[in-house]
Amino acid sequence: METPEQQSHLLPEKPGVYLFRDGKGKVIYVGKAANLHHRVRSYFAPQHPDAKARWMVPQIKDIDFIVTASEQEALILENTLIKRHRPRFNVRLKDDKTYPYLKITLADEWPAIHITRRLKEDGSRYFGPYAGAHSLRETMNLLNKLFPYRTCKQPISGRPMRPCLKYHIKRCAGPCAGAISREEYRRIIEGVILFLTGKHGEIVRDLRKRMHRAAEALEFEKAAALRDQIEAIEQIAAEQKVVSSPKAVMDIIALAQEHNTACAQVLFVRGGKLLGKEHFILEGVLDERPGAIVGGFLQQFYGAGAEIPPEVIAQTEPEDGRLLEEWMTTKRGGTVRLIVPRRGKKRQLLDMAAENASEMLRQWQAKWLADTGKTGAAIEELRSRLQLPRLPQRIECYDISNIRGTNAVGSMVVFEAGRPKPALYRRFMIKSITGIDDYAMMREVLHRRFKRSRQADATSWSAMPDLVLIDGGRGHLNAALTVMQELGISEVPVAAIAKENEEIFLPEVPHPIQLPPTSQGLYLLQRVRDEAHRFAVSYHVRMRRKKALTSALDGIEGIGPKRKRALLRRFGSIRGIKAASIEELSSIEGISRSLAERIRESLRDA
Repeated sequence: METPEQQSHLLPEKPGVYLFRDGKGKVIYVGKAANLHHRVRSYFAPQHPDAKARWMVPQIKDIDFIVTASEQEALILENTLIKRHRPRFNVRLKDDKTYPYLKITLADEWPAIHITRRLKEDGSRYFGPYAGAHSLRETMNLLNKLFPYRTCKQPISGRPMRPCLKYHIKRCAGPCAGAISREEYRRIIEGVILFLTGKHGEIVRDLRKRMHRAAEALEFEKAAALRDQIEAIEQIAAEQKVVSSPKAVMDIIALAQEHNTACAQVLFVRGGKLLGKEHFILEGVLDERPGAIVGGFLQQFYGAGAEIPPEVIAQTEPEDGRLLEEWMTTKRGGTVRLIVPRRGKKRQLLDMAAENASEMLRQWQAKWLADTGKTGAAIEELRSRLQLPRLPQRIECYDISNIRGTNAVGSMVVFEAGRPKPALYRRFMIKSITGIDDYAMMREVLHRRFKRSRQADATSWSAMPDLVLIDGGRGHLNAALTVMQELGISEVPVAAIAKENEEIFLPEVPHPIQLPPTSQGLYLLQRVRDEAHRFAVSYHVRMRRKKALTSALDGIEGIGPKRKRALLRRFGSIRGIKAASIEELSSIEGISRSLAERIRESLRDA
């Protein structure tokens, strides 16, 4: 039987889709290609530049392929196969089969509006996908307040029935009771569609005409109901943020990524207003290029049935951008432009979407840590894979932050039962080391921490960890072990994790351990390591700013501690002092005009 590399030489030079399988026959990756022969052969080149490919290739045991008529057809088939097989090495929407849509059954005589998770070619209009049923129900509740469409499944036979409570509270127009004609009910459904597409002006204009006709016909109750509906729609439209020109229709898409998980934030702009937003979690993004992640998301999001606007604003140029643009144009039935703005209003909207994506990813990670089942499995996996003597219920992680040896600080973070304990975090100013020596700095931090654990009155330091984790490689691990040996601490396991390849170094184990990218244990170690890094960097930045602030004022003759405090109290920062006029500076008690001029002159280049 041919090896996968030998199989790659036999593939045709035609467009199509290829599938990589592992030793158990499971599909681990699906890809598309304009030329199957050249694309698949490239994976087996020595020293492949792509980190994900280097990790994946040794696991490939068999190759399948499907020839297609065009590259665009290959893109569509690739999306279908990713959804079917959910390969571990593909960028994929997390639980993409469960995303709900709002369905309007336009093919029905009396259209209904409800939630569905299946898209069909049945003449219905679909909106979505939504991130969850909760946000979709909130949307439907708002729609039903504005537009009294029917929500029941009661068959309408033509014989008037007794209306239900929803009719009496004006949440249904009562088609089953014969209270509304088929044409009038259709106008309600058309209003829902216009509202969902951001065309509030068209709705209001139509409602105003109907209100005036009703008033002229002396149907004052009907006119009053239409007036109330107009006011409600106008109020909602006024609350929606205007972000672009009145005719702008576009989706804004930004990503935040951490390790094997990313969050895509989509802002929906219709009629120049921010109509709503949704976020989606993606898996399989470890070591993936940003363009590939964006391309994978666009392909799956719009392939799932999402309404495609004429403009899609992306944070990064997607891979196969031209092909995606052509595919979306075909799917929409009108021109679609993929835009990556560098400045201006659209760039500002992207920045807002990126900030939302980062926040949603942080919340998702917090929920993961709060899931006792997942964290319990992660802790058990770490005990087994790292050969620990006990479950690592308490993990302490240490990191060093400095710039060329200056303002060096260390951090200690604590996770208990897989969750962060900020009250137990500690910071260390490096006192005994000058110059660039991360190993010596790590030794100082650990020596100070574990020496304090031996002091009887230091109760906050007395708890011993089940695992000490060091942010770094073999050298950092050896530095930590030196301290433990000096202090006679042999009962605390020590490990180090290097960020570049996520390798885990253990004492007396010659080769680093690499946990699978989908490992729950690896994810927990990454979260602990990243939190230690964040905590160290934030302290380092604070110390650097403080030093810069101090040195800028300390070099000015006539400025002592009292006047320095007065200046900072009044103007807040060096920037504020630099922006102040001579008159404002000299208004501070103890600062003469000549001293004010000296301050301005000294801070000019600060």
